[in-house]
Amino acid sequence: MKNFIIARIASFHHAFHGWGYVIRTQHNAWIHAVATSLVVIMGFWLGLPARDWATLILVIAMVWSAEFFNTSIEAVVDLASPIHHPLAKVGKDVGAAAVLIAAGAAVLVGLLILGPPLLVKLAIWR
Repeated sequence: MKNFIIARIASFHHAFHGWGYVIRTQHNAWIHAVATSLVVIMGFWLGLPARDWATLILVIAMVWSAEFFNTSIEAVVDLASPIHHPLAKVGKDVGAAAVLIAAGAAVLVGLLILGPPLLVKLAIWR
């Protein structure tokens, strides 16, 4: 049991190390961090119901997961193919496209969830 607990603690350590790597090295992750912060602040300001929070949390996690997967794909491709190769480019481009799709979907979901209460709060739409 002790080894199991130590192994789980090590797993968390590795996961947080990976998270830190993405935040330190990926400029697009900085954009995701700012967008995430703004959405969370706006959600609290608007007093969103739990169901809306659940949806926002899911799309935020989707975007961050796509960014993390993309970063890992890029690292593995760079390791496997240090010289430029057309298939390496395909792998990296497809990973980037996944992040783009996730981010686009998150923007649309954010507009649908945050838009109406924001317009009401700003007294633009009644």
